[in-house]
Amino acid sequence: MKRVGAKRLPKLQPDEAGDVVFEDRSAMDVKVHEHRKRRKSHQMSVRMELGSLVMHLLFVTSIVPDGKPTTGYEIANKAIIDGLVRAGARVTVIGFVWPGSKPLDPYNTIILGEVDVRNDTANFAQKLRWFGKAMMSGLTVSSVKLRVVTKETFRAAIASVEPFDAYVLNGVPLPGAFEDCFDDKPQIFIAHNVEHRSARENAEAATSSVQKYLFSRESRLLMGLEKRLCGRASFVFTLADDDIDALGLSGTGRAAALPLVTGADTAKSKGRKVVRDLGLIGTWTWQPNRIGLEWFLREVVPHLDKDIGVTVAGSTPADIKAAWPEATFAGRVADATDFVCGCAVIPLISRAGSGVQLKTIETFELGLPSVATALSVRGIADIPDNCVVADDPVAFAKAVNARVARVRAGEDLVREGDAFRAAQLVRFDQHIRLGLDRLEARIVNGRAAA
Repeated sequence: MKRVGAKRLPKLQPDEAGDVVFEDRSAMDVKVHEHRKRRKSHQMSVRMELGSLVMHLLFVTSIVPDGKPTTGYEIANKAIIDGLVRAGARVTVIGFVWPGSKPLDPYNTIILGEVDVRNDTANFAQKLRWFGKAMMSGLTVSSVKLRVVTKETFRAAIASVEPFDAYVLNGVPLPGAFEDCFDDKPQIFIAHNVEHRSARENAEAATSSVQKYLFSRESRLLMGLEKRLCGRASFVFTLADDDIDALGLSGTGRAAALPLVTGADTAKSKGRKVVRDLGLIGTWTWQPNRIGLEWFLREVVPHLDKDIGVTVAGSTPADIKAAWPEATFAGRVADATDFVCGCAVIPLISRAGSGVQLKTIETFELGLPSVATALSVRGIADIPDNCVVADDPVAFAKAVNARVARVRAGEDLVREGDAFRAAQLVRFDQHIRLGLDRLEARIVNGRAAA
């Protein structure tokens, strides 16, 4: 049976307001009509029976999985979609792709266009445009970055997926950009973080009055947006138990935390060759990550043994590189798993933000020795015995020194990570089932009332 290919929308052109609209509306109508016909012809082969109900979910996300995840957000997206499919659901994904990227599952993906929403790749003029549009629209900056298609275009793209039963609203940026486009069906909301709290922490850590204002504004708007998304949702998935309470959902029976897995190749940590002492990898331009990195470099590194080297991989702001020339900044590495497996010890240094730390999950799946802050292990039920938790900088450094010395002496501190991954998956699937059962009841009750 022929399957539907990835749906790229017709050529886009900017309108006078700076938004992007379809150049040829008739072409859009034809493509939507053809897409609907083909989806109806093959839907029986890719759907799930929940009692008498056929469940088809539209997964609404800023960035669709492309098979090359580079951020924790993208890793989490793939894990959640895989979990929904593993539960038997048919999932169609709608969202944007990074420039030059292609979707991982083109047969079940609707592409709205290409976007680059990263602050570190945007020039000053682009940042001013984002801020100006955010002020005029009353939206968060994170949402206004995705207002590169009109609401009419977005609704037409959604309509091309029909028939489907419910939305899965993944994070706040895209749902926040088109908030009133999802009222026609039940919803599941996925709260990757408590975004308003992260923005508030960013404001508190900001060094300039402009940054403090911007983050404070984001926090205020995000608090209202998250409250509305949680209130409308039949069920809310978080990535950490603590976030359920922070979002006001404790005791409601409408929320559960998903214990994620990353899919890291655990074979790479077996018989590994250690080539560096400490390795940190992440997107350090993201403010919560930057806060942790600055804490580690400023507060912990001075207490490390003088012969211990620190290597930082991933996108790093230029001012951090200039401030700590004694550290090695490796930039983007060819293989993140190879990089961490080559480190004697992994420092897990989260000091801000919410949700779960995907680098922590990966470290535990690989069985690598680590020293972690309490925030880095939040939401994780079973912490391996080769991970030491410390928030005091001196205690953190002391634990690092001891473990590096043991690895240098030839001791193998790697543990079996497969059991950790298996336990995470069992709990993950149980919680996915809980949310889908709640959603099914909402859909069935809605159909009965109709």
